Amino acid sequence: MPWWGWMILGAFLLGSELLLIVDAAFFLVFIGAAAIATGAVVLSGLPLQMWVQWLLFAALALVSMVLFRKRLHHRLRAPGAGYGDGMHGEWLCLEQTLKPGASARQSYRGTDWTVVNRGATALAGGTQVRIDRVEGLTIILTDSAPLATQDDRSHV
Repeated sequence: MPWWGWMILGAFLLGSELLLIVDAAFFLVFIGAAAIATGAVVLSGLPLQMWVQWLLFAALALVSMVLFRKRLHHRLRAPGAGYGDGMHGEWLCLEQTLKPGASARQSYRGTDWTVVNRGATALAGGTQVRIDRVEGLTIILTDSAPLATQDDRSHV
């Protein structure tokens, strides 16, 4: 393939993921970069047979994905600050009583959540409880999350 063919292929693959919002889990970036690098090698005048060009392309794509994809993908598409499990230990005022194993819908931080009592005792509505953990859009409360009044919460 001529050098410009590799360059066009690389630009198409890079553009597909970065500009056209094709979410290929950040694989096309490395395949496109490998195509562009292969085109640069061919452009340098090195006489490579077609099978060597394809082997070089495959090796560059594979090695770059294995070495760099995870770190670069995490850095560029990391979750926003304050999201994730950052709600662990925060206080939540229950809108209704939750018996052990029961769940309810509740608004918290501007989003509707499913609140689940995974503890052995009932949690009374109107009380402040600590969030034990978050799983997706589910807030998990347990017995280890101590009940508190508004006065107790202000001292924490």
